[in-house]
Amino acid sequence: MANSHHQESGMVPVPPPLPVKTVASTVVMRRTSFCVDASTIETWDRLFDDAYRADVSIQTSSDDVIYAHSSILGLASPVFRSMFKRQSRRKRLFIVPIRGVPTEAVRVFIRFLYSSCYEENQMEEHVLSLLVLSHSYMVPRLKRECEGQLEHKYLNVDNVIDVFQLALLCDAPRLSIICHRLILKNFKAASLSDGWKAMKESHPILERELLETVADEANRQNEKVKKANERKVYMQLYDAMEALVHICRDGCRTIGPHDRAFNTHQEPCNYEACKGLESLVRHFAGCKLRVPGGCVHCKRMWQLLELHSRLCLDPNVCRVPLCKNFKDRTSKQKKKDDIKWRILVRKILRTKSITGAPYFSLAASS
Repeated sequence: MANSHHQESGMVPVPPPLPVKTVASTVVMRRTSFCVDASTIETWDRLFDDAYRADVSIQTSSDDVIYAHSSILGLASPVFRSMFKRQSRRKRLFIVPIRGVPTEAVRVFIRFLYSSCYEENQMEEHVLSLLVLSHSYMVPRLKRECEGQLEHKYLNVDNVIDVFQLALLCDAPRLSIICHRLILKNFKAASLSDGWKAMKESHPILERELLETVADEANRQNEKVKKANERKVYMQLYDAMEALVHICRDGCRTIGPHDRAFNTHQEPCNYEACKGLESLVRHFAGCKLRVPGGCVHCKRMWQLLELHSRLCLDPNVCRVPLCKNFKDRTSKQKKKDDIKWRILVRKILRTKSITGAPYFSLAASS
């Protein structure tokens, strides 16, 4: 009755949903330029595993034999293609020796040429061998994959020396730079690794070059710290100059020009250098050894006053004591001393400019 009802009404039954295509969890696709379903991958894997009508015999270091197909290997690698063109078959098989790496690494490499797949545990175990094989046989897709896996997952202090040497040999510049940075950052641990000891024996020139770069990096860091400390000093001098103008022009807390009345409830000062400078000004005003060279604190105050005069834009209206006197004395100063002061002023202005603040402006007018 139900079927006749559908036919009479012209309705078509809804078909069941199609099965969802899944990929085996142990197999991982990586950076393929095409879309492949699970059945196609399985077909390529079976072709490799069963070696159906294989015409290539790959000889490994452990004297095991891996069978493959010359058409597939030749399409995937120009090196294999060139070998097959030059080599004559023996008993209907091409003989290809691949030695120097584990047999399992060769098997993973050949399998990748078939299906562009690998298993994660195999990549982790044989990534260095696969990097060498992909470079030697010109398989860029696998080489990029190995470089990416090393960069993001498998590179560490223990293997960085080995990876660094292979990156140089396999023309992987990005990977070699990353390794070099890791070595510089963790030099003590890297220099104690087994890889460093092996490199010292097999590649002493490379070890010497690495030591030179480590020394250069240490010098750069020391120079960087030195310049940072210098910038800090110049910023402190700049702040002291602003605080000096603030004290002499506006007054700060309990010290300032004689014609200004002080408010005991005034807001806190915004100049960080004011507190230390206020103590120095009070000492300078009351010190009996004020002559230059007679008192260390007074000598520092004389230097601050001279530095201010060289930064001041208008000494004629400036409220800072002795500003005009120092300005007039500049023309009579020795050339050597004048050059030193000019260099100091230039560095102070440049440092303040680098920090993004405006150029020094100390027109301390009333």
